[in-house]
Amino acid sequence: MSTDPWLVVGLGNPGPAYAGNRHNAGFMVLDVLGGRAGGRFRSHKGRADVLEGRLAGVRAVLAKPRGYMNESGGPVKALRDFYKVPVERLIVVHDELDIPYGAVRLKRGGGDNGHNGLRSITRSLGDKEYLRVRFGVGRPPGRMDAAAFVLKDFSATERRELDLNAERAADAVEALLAGPLEAAQNAFHAS
Repeated sequence: MSTDPWLVVGLGNPGPAYAGNRHNAGFMVLDVLGGRAGGRFRSHKGRADVLEGRLAGVRAVLAKPRGYMNESGGPVKALRDFYKVPVERLIVVHDELDIPYGAVRLKRGGGDNGHNGLRSITRSLGDKEYLRVRFGVGRPPGRMDAAAFVLKDFSATERRELDLNAERAADAVEALLAGPLEAAQNAFHAS
């Protein structure tokens, strides 16, 4: 059993203007996990707000980068180096346009699919083989630009299910911490 901590990063944009945006789904899930870990996020020199605790019986460092989404890589690399976390113990929680609203999908590696936060992390780490918890936000309606869509708040209808969906995504993170990936995928991809 490894004593290395896990690093769980939620992606989002800083400040109250972005708090309810679809792009901040990662921050929302990290807030749920922070509550479960029973701690408070504190400022870290790695340009992120960090909470160290235990989830699913393992040591976990929860982090929300303080910069904008497209600059997430620097803080993630700084935290990975500071806590000496191997890339296979890094989980990134992010919004995903290509899956329906509320669905949760898990995977290791892959491309960034146009997601600027993932692109920044992969570039900074020089490695794309980290775990991802993909929080479905669905496709934009009509001809709306995808970038504009993710920077809009969840709709009133979506907000009714948002807390439940954030809890499910937090459950998925804990399933990954308990491992293995395939078991977590079987549990969350079936629903």
